[in-house]
Formats: sequence, structure tokens, C-alpha cells
Amino acid sequence: MALERQLNETGLTMLFRNIWEDPDAAAFVRSHADGNEIVPTVQVAETVMVNPTVDEVISAVTTHIR
Repeated sequence: MALERQLNETGLTMLFRNIWEDPDAAAFVRSHADGNEIVPTVQVAETVMVNPTVDEVISAVTTHIR
């Protein structure tokens, strides 16, 4: 997964949930992806992004920590 690899290089602490093994995680993703199971779906504080770029994730993190 390209985004995971890019985010690992940033040193950010992340929590991964497998939507195919965790029904609650799958429901969360579907609720933010028009009923689809799209990965990656990333949550930073209250912001949820479906298939974001690494720059979008970093921007959300930067906004949250200000």
C-alpha cells in the first residue's frame, strides 16, 4: 500500500484496522465512503478522508496539532 509506506517514512504514529477482519471498522469505512469499502480511509481527529494523498494526511495532522 503506497500511502502506508509514505506515512511510515514520516514517523507519524498510526493505528491500522483491517476492515475485512473487523466489522466495526468496515462499518466506519462504509459510513464515510458512500457505502463502499474503500481503503485507505484515514481519520485524523474529526476529519475522515477516503483514499487521500500523503500530503492531504499530513495537512490534516498539521491542522489538528495547531
